[in-house]
Amino acid sequence: MKIQPVVSKSDYHSAMKRIEVLMDSENKSKTEDLELETLFILVENYEEEHFPFPSADPIEAIKFRMEQEGLSQTDLAKILGSKNRASEYLNRKIPLSIHAMRKIKEALGISGDILLQKYLTKK
Repeated sequence: MKIQPVVSKSDYHSAMKRIEVLMDSENKSKTEDLELETLFILVENYEEEHFPFPSADPIEAIKFRMEQEGLSQTDLAKILGSKNRASEYLNRKIPLSIHAMRKIKEALGISGDILLQKYLTKK
């Protein structure tokens, strides 16, 4: 297949079909490996431009990670050093402080980029 930029839906669908063929191939040559890697990059660029993800909500990210790890609000309170503060953050009564973001990033492994996103509070 001739590698070309992915700039239209047709290009995108063609690239996705070729990726599928290459992924199913058991004994890829080095050329096919390079083609696959190149197609991944081209498709990823197209998807970022045409199918952007909405910004992550920091509180939902925290709740999701807590659920994944089987953590409770009490566990978050231990991380933050305050049961009251954990409740205020999770219930959106106050915005996350930089200090809290740092602790949450370290303890839960949530990206600082996500924790810094704007979100609505109840006040």
